[in-house]
Amino acid sequence: MEFIRRRIEQQVFSLTGLSLNQIDYENPKGDPGLFGPESICWKVHADFPSMLCGGIGALMLQMLHPLALAGVWDHSSFRQDMIGRLRRTSQFVAGTTFAATADAHRLIDQVCEIHRRVKGVAPDGRPYAATDPDLLTWVHVAEVRSFMAGYLRYGDPDLSREDQDRYFAEVALIAESLGAVEVPRTRQQIDAYLEQMRPQLCFDERTAEVLQLLLTAPAPNLLTRPAGYLMARAGIDLLPEWGREMAGIGLSPVQRNMVHAGMHVLVMTLRWALRNGVSRRAKRRVGLS
Repeated sequence: MEFIRRRIEQQVFSLTGLSLNQIDYENPKGDPGLFGPESICWKVHADFPSMLCGGIGALMLQMLHPLALAGVWDHSSFRQDMIGRLRRTSQFVAGTTFAATADAHRLIDQVCEIHRRVKGVAPDGRPYAATDPDLLTWVHVAEVRSFMAGYLRYGDPDLSREDQDRYFAEVALIAESLGAVEVPRTRQQIDAYLEQMRPQLCFDERTAEVLQLLLTAPAPNLLTRPAGYLMARAGIDLLPEWGREMAGIGLSPVQRNMVHAGMHVLVMTLRWALRNGVSRRAKRRVGLS
C-alpha cells in the first residue's frame, strides 16, 4: 500500500508546480507569506481535488470571454503544452498562497512582466492586452468563483457565507497586485459581476476547440487518464448553468450522479495519498507541523 501511495503522490506532483522545483515552501522559517495559516484561502487552496476540478472549470469559464481567449490563443502554448500550462498556473496559485513573502511577490512580478508582452487584435477587430484591468478582473473572478465552487462541492459544503466572503476578500489582493480594478470581494458581488458580464461572453469555434482540448487532454500515463477524464467532467459540472447552456455541454442527472460518485472515490484517494503538498510544507515553515 505504501508503494501505491507514493506512486499516486508522485504522479499528482508531476502535474503541479512542485515539479518545477522553483520554490522552497519550507523556508525562510517563520515567514507567513501574504496570507498566513489562519486565512481562508490557505484552507480552500490546500484541498487539491477541489482546486484541480475548480481550475478546469475556471479555464472553461474564462474562455467564454473573447478577449481573454484571444490572448491565450495568440500568446500561450496552451494548445501544444497543456500540462506545462497547468504546472505554471498551479505554481502561481500555490506560490502566492503558501510561499514565503518574497517568493510570492517574485511570482506576481513575473506574471506582470509576461502580461506586458501579451497584446494583439481579436478576430472581431478589438484590441486586447493582458494588462487591461477589466480583463484581469474577469480572469480573476472566473478563477476564484470556480475554486470556491469546487471547494463547496468536494471540500466543505457547509463553509459559511461569512467565510466565503472572507475568501473572496483575501484573494482580491492577488488580482489587484496584477492590476485588476473594482475586484468583487463578496459572494454576492461575484454573482452580480458574472451576471453583468454575460452579454460580453460568447461560444464560438475557438472556444469549442479549447473546450475539446480540455475534455480530451492527454494524460501523463495510463494511471492518470481515468482521473483526468473524470476531473474534466467535474469541471463542467461546476460551471454556472448558463455557462453550460452557452457551451452546449450540459450533464444529464444520471451523468451528474456518476461524476459525483466517481469524484467521491477520487477525492478520498487523493487525500489519502497526498502527504507532502505545498500546504503541509508551508505549515512546517510557520511552525505548525
